[in-house]
Amino acid sequence: MRREEFSIRDLVLAALLMGMGLVLHAVFPGILGGMKPDFALIMLFIVMLIIPDRRISIIAGLATGILTALTTSFPMGQVPNIIDKAVTTAAVLGMCAVIPKRFLVPVVGILGTLVSGTAFLTSALLLVGLPAPFAALFITVVLPATIINTVGLLVLYPIVSKLYSMQGQKVSQTVKPAK
Repeated sequence: MRREEFSIRDLVLAALLMGMGLVLHAVFPGILGGMKPDFALIMLFIVMLIIPDRRISIIAGLATGILTALTTSFPMGQVPNIIDKAVTTAAVLGMCAVIPKRFLVPVVGILGTLVSGTAFLTSALLLVGLPAPFAALFITVVLPATIINTVGLLVLYPIVSKLYSMQGQKVSQTVKPAK
């Protein structure tokens, strides 16, 4: 049995979305006391929701972890960023398999960001320590980021999925296993 090759179009789309997320994260002005949405995380979610190949989702998750590790402003936050994106990718893949399509986008926005923030704070706490108590950081950073990221995902997902479907690709809201 021959393994199906990656779609070059899907790989290019994933790379473009991750790059856009990284650039948007860098240039987006701080709001809510300097906090800003993690556009890299939003774009990772979009890649996972639109492209129906688990392998591309895993590659995108690892690449996003590396890219956010390279650009983190959190002291010694490189390894926690990679751990966070790996855990988040696995969690979102699981969500895509069990959550009904009509609820998938907002649930991924909410739960995906909560998983990401919790994984980052937990791994940072265990590896390098936190500059403030876990609960304080969760309430002041993760919860507002959850709202911002979910709104960002709800705005950007329909646009990207429409553009993707205009290219003759079928948009999938469930991730199919690799063959």
